[in-house]
Amino acid sequence: MNRKILLFLLMLWPLGLLHGQGAGPLFDTDLPRKADREFQFMAFYINQGVTSNFFPTTEFLRGQVIGRMFGRNTTMTSDTATTAYVEQRLIPFFIYSPHLFNGKATLRMAFEIDWTWGDVSYGAGGNQGGAVSGHQVNMQTQNIELELTPKTGWMINLGLQRMYDTPYNPYRTTVEKLTQSGYRLNYFGTHAVGISLYRDADYHRFKLATFKFYENSTFRNDDVNLYEVQYEAHINKLWKAALTGHYVRDRGNGDGGVNILGQGLNSQLTEYNGVFRFRYGSSPYKADIGWIGTHFSRNADMMLDRFFLSGYFNYNMGLVRVDRGNGFNNAADIFGFAANLRMGYRYGQTLNDNVNMELLFTSGDDDGLDDKRYSGVITGNTWAAPGGIYINSGAYLLFPHANVVNRFTPVVSDLSNMGYGLTAVVANYNRSVIPHRFNVKAGTATALSNVTPAGGGHFLGAEVNGALVYNLGAFMSIELHGAYMWLGNFFDSADSRYSAAVNGGIDGVRPANPWTMFVVYKWLMF
Repeated sequence: MNRKILLFLLMLWPLGLLHGQGAGPLFDTDLPRKADREFQFMAFYINQGVTSNFFPTTEFLRGQVIGRMFGRNTTMTSDTATTAYVEQRLIPFFIYSPHLFNGKATLRMAFEIDWTWGDVSYGAGGNQGGAVSGHQVNMQTQNIELELTPKTGWMINLGLQRMYDTPYNPYRTTVEKLTQSGYRLNYFGTHAVGISLYRDADYHRFKLATFKFYENSTFRNDDVNLYEVQYEAHINKLWKAALTGHYVRDRGNGDGGVNILGQGLNSQLTEYNGVFRFRYGSSPYKADIGWIGTHFSRNADMMLDRFFLSGYFNYNMGLVRVDRGNGFNNAADIFGFAANLRMGYRYGQTLNDNVNMELLFTSGDDDGLDDKRYSGVITGNTWAAPGGIYINSGAYLLFPHANVVNRFTPVVSDLSNMGYGLTAVVANYNRSVIPHRFNVKAGTATALSNVTPAGGGHFLGAEVNGALVYNLGAFMSIELHGAYMWLGNFFDSADSRYSAAVNGGIDGVRPANPWTMFVVYKWLMF
């Protein structure tokens, strides 16, 4: 018996030593000390050399060019001229979480510095500064926001922050997941000032948020505001589903906005972004627009089994009242919707070994506002540049691609397709030839317009694309991408009733087919 007691005391002896040295309970020091740093720096760096046959034809757009190809931004294709340029971007992130508040208060700041090699120097303005001698004042503010965590799973974000149409906290979720869940940033995927509350529990999450688009005169009722609510529940370990609501109260009458383009239903910005323009001239208007919808997913992270699926249905409705000299009267009702379904199969070892297909349908309007009803889709692109982005379909030309510095000009830049609506199919094959080192991708995309423009047809076109990606290290890669698109008879039309002229301006003359090729070096450093 005495030997057993002695053996038991010997087993406890090491624990006594640890306690005596102030080491505390076991496993308390398992986390690396560097994770507790008060100040963190991260940055995303990208260089890309681009050649293509589309470019803006005005000299004023030498910096950032955003919007629809063949739209108001003057971007056109050519069968004789090609571009050759190099772009550069750095997005630094600064994160400060003082020990004084034990991780319950965090300040985040993100900026953007980008240019085209050789553009200008010794000036002031964003998206430029790559000419000899440099010295351009060109740093732009993306985010300055404070996150408070009063209790585990509760987060309050305050300030200029990411305004994404997802229930996930955009500062605690990967970009891939943000663009493959919720509304995938198709409706609202930009930055805005406001306050948002996130609750992230084990089996559900919700988001309440309000954002200020434009204040305009502080003493007038001329603001543009967004209000948002989202609730997502885990149905089981594979399936999640959500109910959502958004509401925009627009009293801005187009005041504010991007440079001289303005913003809102009646602005020139709509023709840049490829959305429907409500042509009310200079008459003041009031708009109340709401969205109700649902999004869902099955195994969205591709980890629980080999099949994955996600999608959404969103219905927008609203009322526009216009004052033409006798008070505000009803001018248009808004009823439109969009449906999206993405599905795939992971056949191999890595997440890059998969095939996927995506379907997209958006309603169109066949008579503009003749019946005082707009039956198309409305997104954040009515108020921001860009306000909603569709960057992860796998297309490069038909829809925008995520590798962007200063030029963001796809054939379709908004779900509404200028109000004509859209039916699209995208398919991609991805393979990791050397797991986690060398990936290849081949894809195709095609689309029909749901409403035929005057003088044109339904077929928007078809695209083929491919990519080679070699990972040099952790989050550092060098990539080669290429894409070609055959334009359809939709672009025989110069219809300008809905937005800017469909094909850039001449009836019956289809523009040259667009193509692009670019080499990219990327590094997410931390």
